[in-house]
Amino acid sequence: MCAFCNQRTITGTEKIPHADDVKRICTQAMNEVKDVSQTEIAFFGGSFTAVPREYMLELLGAAQEFIGNDKFKGIRISTRPDYISTEILDILRDNHVTAIELGAQSMSDVVLEANERGHTVQDVENAAKLIKSYGCFDLGLQMMIGLYKSNRETELETWSKIAALSPKTVRIYPVVILNGTRLGELYKSGEYKPMDFDEVVKICSYLLTEADKLGIYVIKLGLHASEVVEEQMLGGFYHPAFRELCEGRNYRRLIAEELGKHGNISDIASAVISVPKRQISKAIGQKKANIEYFKDLGVNIKIVGHEGSDKIKINEIIMRGGEK
Repeated sequence: MCAFCNQRTITGTEKIPHADDVKRICTQAMNEVKDVSQTEIAFFGGSFTAVPREYMLELLGAAQEFIGNDKFKGIRISTRPDYISTEILDILRDNHVTAIELGAQSMSDVVLEANERGHTVQDVENAAKLIKSYGCFDLGLQMMIGLYKSNRETELETWSKIAALSPKTVRIYPVVILNGTRLGELYKSGEYKPMDFDEVVKICSYLLTEADKLGIYVIKLGLHASEVVEEQMLGGFYHPAFRELCEGRNYRRLIAEELGKHGNISDIASAVISVPKRQISKAIGQKKANIEYFKDLGVNIKIVGHEGSDKIKINEIIMRGGEK
């Protein structure tokens, strides 16, 4: 098991699912999901292709009757990059797997070794290229921010190498230090000193922007809110709305850029900023963080919404001395 893993804590379960569980859950979901034909059955919470072959086939087999016309569109799995081969991919293809997510976590061999991942950067690259060569799987990659021995440079290097593999999706997980893990022991001993929380928010905000530019969909940024995780957490970068923090930080940057077009921000007394109506809360920031940020710079800003355009607009700006 790698240094940061405690799947029982993250998934909130100790029970191993079997065919009957798969059928029961899929039957329930068929009755509850609005657009079933655009939804996938997902096997997550571990390395799917690393489990015993007979068990993997049992789970895949149980899902087959729920895939097809007016049913789920396919199966999504997560697994380790060193458990991908042509034999495995043939099985997945023949059992309607449509998306494979690889737990890359880092694209630095130093970081991977320090966190006892048991695979290399080359393993990730080889697996990703093999998956894409089949032409029938969506490739997803997962990365973790703030691992032991990582820093801003290794995180940006990881992103660069992940982006070069052209995944359709990514999941970005800022590290949460859990009790009962090797990382937790390193943290308690003082050997592992996590990056500053604000630095991690900056990195993740940047990654959101870069992913959007490249057309890579960020499925998830941060762990879901979970009382189990909070109870077992020793430290790290957990926040119940981490993605919103990062989106708010990106809006802060965009607003600053727009204000900067009118001169030095220090010369601006107030401004009315118009953003897409659906983005107002992100532009304001959690607990009005962006309003307070600019207020501390001496600028009183008001955020309003508009329909249509996705662009940020300056509706009104007043310079110091009363000039508009």
